[in-house]
Amino acid sequence: MAQAPTKARAAQQYDVANRLFFRLYQASNLMHKQGTRYVDAFGATTQQWAVIGALARPAVLDAGVTVKSLIEFLGVSRQNLAILLNRLDERQWIERIKDKADGRSRRIRLTAVGKSVWAAMQAPIEAFYGAALADLSIDEQVMLYRLLDRLKTGLAKA
Repeated sequence: MAQAPTKARAAQQYDVANRLFFRLYQASNLMHKQGTRYVDAFGATTQQWAVIGALARPAVLDAGVTVKSLIEFLGVSRQNLAILLNRLDERQWIERIKDKADGRSRRIRLTAVGKSVWAAMQAPIEAFYGAALADLSIDEQVMLYRLLDRLKTGLAKA
């Protein structure tokens, strides 16, 4: 049977958790700030980049995806996604099409323009990844990915 942590141990666990979540907050802010610099020539933000990337996945590229599925995949609110989709729609990077399975529903997919922009973004995105991850070996990157995936699972349960 596991024993309850001592006060000192509990304080240490809290301190580590506090530092970890603050580092994640800082890293997220830096990712958006620095990442936007790499796609700024396209007039895009990292949030728009994430939506376009989600729509460019081979599994959904042609048929598109429902708003609900996109919300779940990106982990964003309906309100935030609606703003992003409206901006991408205005730029003609996405289109809303009827769902073949449910005519009342709409699917979101990249337009030819959106696909072209996504293709052009690949070189700057690759440069960003290279610069951001330069100090991590491929094994460390895989380990970080796996740890963040486990954290994401824990956050979903919280």
